[in-house]
Amino acid sequence: MALEDDIANLRRISLFEDFETEALRLLVFGSETKLLRAGDALFRRGEPSDGGYILTGGSIALEKHDDGRPAEKILRPVALIGETALIAETTRPITAMAREPATTLKITRALFHRLLEEYPATTLRVRRRLAERLTLLARELALAS
Repeated sequence: MALEDDIANLRRISLFEDFETEALRLLVFGSETKLLRAGDALFRRGEPSDGGYILTGGSIALEKHDDGRPAEKILRPVALIGETALIAETTRPITAMAREPATTLKITRALFHRLLEEYPATTLRVRRRLAERLTLLARELALAS
């Protein structure tokens, strides 16, 4: 995929939509393309995480259980998988399996943190966006209880 296509795909994800073009360019250059066949695991529940993935082609099933139950959610392009792992060290809470041939860009936590250090305006926007999402999540949890 061309550099400009990858940058356009990143802008379609809410976390990245306000990033400077140079910051997105750094993400694309520093990311690793991973090709999956149908049935390949992108990662498995319980594995340590070291970053997130951008699904750019195919589809990925998110599964909480490894016993053949139907997938919890099916993701299609363009989707961010493992957003929390971009920010904090954690283990994978789910298994992500390719349902068909799929293409992802892996963004390591180290690369994401480097970007936040080099682009302070981006860091402020990321903090604001995450705060908004946490506030919304807290409201949803309050309504559900």
